[in-house]
Amino acid sequence: MRTKFLSHLHLSLLLTISTLCLSSCSLSVPPPLPILPIPTASQLRWQQSEMAMFLHFGPNTFTDSEWGTGHADPSVFAPSSLDTRQWARTAKESGFARMVLTTKHHDGFCLWPSAYTNYSVKSSPWLDGEGDVVGDLAAAAEEFGLELGLYLSPWDRHEPCYGDTQKYNEYYLGQMTELLTRYGEVKEVWLDGAKGEGAKDMDYYFDRWFKLIHQLQPNAIIFSDDGPDSRWVGDEAGFAGSTCWSLFNISDVEIGHTIEEYSEQGDPKGIDWVPAECDVSIRPGWFWHSSEKPKSATTLLDIYYRSVGRNCLLILNVPPNTTGLISDEDLQVLAEFTNIRTAIFSINLAENATVSSSSVRGNGDTRFDASNVLEESIYSYWAPEEGSPEWVLSLDLGKSISFNVLQLQEPIQMGQRVIRFHLDAVVDNEYKTVINGTTIGYKRLLRFPSVETRFVRLVIDEARADPLISFIGLFVDSYSTTNDLDKDDKRFSSKINTVIRRRWPRQHGQFWNGRTAEM
Repeated sequence: MRTKFLSHLHLSLLLTISTLCLSSCSLSVPPPLPILPIPTASQLRWQQSEMAMFLHFGPNTFTDSEWGTGHADPSVFAPSSLDTRQWARTAKESGFARMVLTTKHHDGFCLWPSAYTNYSVKSSPWLDGEGDVVGDLAAAAEEFGLELGLYLSPWDRHEPCYGDTQKYNEYYLGQMTELLTRYGEVKEVWLDGAKGEGAKDMDYYFDRWFKLIHQLQPNAIIFSDDGPDSRWVGDEAGFAGSTCWSLFNISDVEIGHTIEEYSEQGDPKGIDWVPAECDVSIRPGWFWHSSEKPKSATTLLDIYYRSVGRNCLLILNVPPNTTGLISDEDLQVLAEFTNIRTAIFSINLAENATVSSSSVRGNGDTRFDASNVLEESIYSYWAPEEGSPEWVLSLDLGKSISFNVLQLQEPIQMGQRVIRFHLDAVVDNEYKTVINGTTIGYKRLLRFPSVETRFVRLVIDEARADPLISFIGLFVDSYSTTNDLDKDDKRFSSKINTVIRRRWPRQHGQFWNGRTAEM
């Protein structure tokens, strides 16, 4: 009887232990901790939009100038065929997500009927003084599903109170309030520190401006030399540094006094998330001039690689002409630019690859599997096992193919992590390095001489924490020239004390889970 009881007790204990084990084994491993700083929801949406269209328009368009004096008669503003729907249609068809209008440039002329000055469209002959360019653009943006952004120049060469710090700051905030309360949702507010020689000395209350902007438009991204939401890249050529961090220290930069290299590259030790915005004009000038011609589509493509492809947002200025329309030659270039991007990036040669990795978080948890890198989304990703001795993603493309562009993405909502990486390909029966790169961020595009192979591997050489990769793509670009190709970037080496360093021990001739590749 006692033996039978003990037998039943033993069986009961085994069943209990088995149940607890199965319950424990079925528990999910949580995602890795984000590494700070990380973007806000608004910054995430902004970064994913990739491109915005800048629209410089005003009296300068009609006086053939760049920086107006503030003394031009309002009567010069007389577009004969102004059509903001054409602007919006062009932006939509060209792949831009947002339009940013110069509501007031340095000359002080307002493209909306401000209650604080008569130096505006209400004193012009356009629509008998009843027009509102900002209002028309807001309506067009809504119609075509685009976001609205507004530029309001701090420097004002017309306003008499400019130079009186308190009065002008009140004036400026009065105009900003008009813009942010009349025209629906505004997704970006653009400010700069431009000020010419001889300008009156006064202080701008940037901190108060930023607080009011976020109070009135909580989802708006504020652009300036040092953020707080996006930063100037430091030049007007549209190029970011080949190393480009979204990490930044706002306290190290003063608006109007940027350090170009710091703005271009960001700061791997930065405590603020302030991604870079690359501004450039499709023409030599920012305003339309009859004597100027637009850049070529291939030049815009090169700019795209060096801005969007370097973890930045590209804001391309496309200035309307004196009729109030975007010129036909600019439209042609934009259409060619769009077609080229589509031709290159619509076919991902890695789409059907078989992917393996050096390890997977959670002992093979499918939520962190290597195959996630084939889905173009930052919300799914590969994560290695914590403490893994190497970080490698290997792709079998199924057959030998040729490509010359690599696209990489990180899930930046988890922080920017990768410091250095390289891409290897099997050539002549052994792995050879195709390209070295630094930083990935939201999107990294690298061009190199065409390589033909079946097997490639991405090796993360250095990272701020265990790296996370959300996308790998391989493409063919038949438009860029050899002069446009990216150079191996081995120069950058962080000095972060917390950096985890790993290097893949190369074993030439062995690949794809240790077996020799079939060539």
